[in-house]
Parts: sequence; structure tokens; C-alpha cells
Amino acid sequence: MKDVVALGELLIDFAPVSADEAGYPTLKAQPGGAPGNFLAALQEYGCSTALLGKVGDDAFGKLLVRTLQERGIETSGIVADPDVFTTMAFVALDAEGNRSFSFARKPGADTCLRAEELDLELVDGCKVFHFGTLSLTNDPARTATVTAVKYAKKQGKLISFDPNLRKPLWPSDAAAKEQIEWGLRKADIVKISDEEIEFLWGLSPEDGAKKLLSEYGVQLVYATLGPKGCYTANGQASVKVASPSGLHVVDTTGAGDIFGGSAMSRFLRLGKAPGELSADELFAVTRFACCAASLSTQTHGGINSIVPEQRVLEIV
Repeated sequence: MKDVVALGELLIDFAPVSADEAGYPTLKAQPGGAPGNFLAALQEYGCSTALLGKVGDDAFGKLLVRTLQERGIETSGIVADPDVFTTMAFVALDAEGNRSFSFARKPGADTCLRAEELDLELVDGCKVFHFGTLSLTNDPARTATVTAVKYAKKQGKLISFDPNLRKPLWPSDAAAKEQIEWGLRKADIVKISDEEIEFLWGLSPEDGAKKLLSEYGVQLVYATLGPKGCYTANGQASVKVASPSGLHVVDTTGAGDIFGGSAMSRFLRLGKAPGELSADELFAVTRFACCAASLSTQTHGGINSIVPEQRVLEIV
């Protein structure tokens, strides 16, 4: 039985490590994809996990599956498809380590996951089912995601959702909003950024969290604030938690996913329903996640940037 099963993209992030005189970057391949980053944080911090997804039957696909296996993530739900390439993302970084993405995904293997390829027995045995919106951008992966979410809800699983907005992957802002709204209305736990709240409703993080709790049926909201930390709320309490100061940021790739996985690991330790957490419990969960995510920004990559639990506890 797994604590958390996620569905979605597993891909290669190519991040710049240097550039020549003409400005062309030297790129380093890193394992990534939001659900993979999320699960890797959960595994590092004491939970058991599995991924449902698709990679190409190619060198990168094999590397990614091996990386997850080395991390302890169950990979029996990952399909290797010989007809498509493993998805790739090319990361550009600014002076503060903030990233933007370009994707080689027309199609990428992650978009080609079919509903009939889902190993739903993995969902039967989990506590939480997690997904994001990259698997909702294109069919057949969109239909596979809808199928899995409906199945998980029918089985009484907690549903975790991260909008993880990547505008270049959507045909229009309206299409992105439609699918994000669908995901939000299915979720019990939501990790959403201040930028995504602004994109959806033009609200502050606090008002966006209140909207999710009162209008969408969400029980627990993490509204992340970038380097400023996170505003966390459920139906009975709310807290604003600062990120640790004084850390040198190299690369923010995967930090939001690592926040989400780290928070989920602490939440599961409490053994409570998401709407039952007290203010003190919300603070403890969120502070750990802020520290884990912040420490991950000190090096490149997503999965490879997750630090041991003891390092997080030293600054909590």
C-alpha cells in the first residue's frame, strides 16, 4: 500500500550551466517533471509512493525510470512507448535563479498516456491521489487523468492538486483556466501559487485561498508566495509562514513541487483530515515545506536538488 500515487509527466530538464561568447548555453540534463519531483520529496521524507505516466522507450526514458527506482518510487505504472520520445523541457534562468521553460512536446510521451494503460490497482492501495494540469493539456492524457481522478474519488481517496501553470503548453488562457478550474473542483488539498491565483481570479493569495475553501470544496490550501513563503488555510485556521532567509538561490526549478511533496509528507504524519489541522499544525507543516523548498534552490534541478531531512530540520 502506497501513501501517495501521482499521475503525470516525467521528463528531462535541460538547464544552462554556462554559455559561450555568442550566448549559446551548455546544458545539463536533469530528471524532472512536477509529479516526479513531488513524489521524490515524499520518498525522501518518509512516505511510500508510485507514479502513473509514460516515457519514451529511449535512453532518457530508461534513465528517468531508473532514477525513480533508485529513489524508492514504484514505477510499475510507467509505460514505455516506442513510438514517441520522452518529453524534454529547456530551462532558462535569470540572475535570481527564476526559471522559464520551453518544451519539446509535440507530442511528448507524457501526453500520450491512454486511460486503458492506467494501473488503477495502484490507486486502490493509496491514501492520496495527486495530479497537476500538464496531463490535462492534450488527449489522450487528459482523458486518462479524468479517468484516474474520478476513480480515485469513487474509492474515497484524498485528492491533491497543483495547477502548475505553464502557459506555453496551452492553446489559450481560457483553455488553461477551464482545466485548472476542473482540477480545483475535484481536489481536497491544493498547492497553488500567488501568480496562479492572480491569473485565475485577480485576487490576493489570502482571498484566493478563501475562495477555494468556500466555493470549491477544497479542505486545505497552500498559497505559495515565492521567496516570501506561504499562506496556508483550512476551514478553521490560517497561517502565514516565512521562508528561511540568507540562502543563495541558484535555480528554483522544482521548488514548488518539492514544497508540495514536503508538506504532504508532514501532513500525512499527523493522521488527520485536512480540514482538522490546527493553526500550530498548519504552521509546522508549512514551515518544514518552506525550508525544504528553499534548500532545494541552492543547486540545479528538481529531483536531484532535494536535501536530506536532517538538513531541513536544522533550519526549521
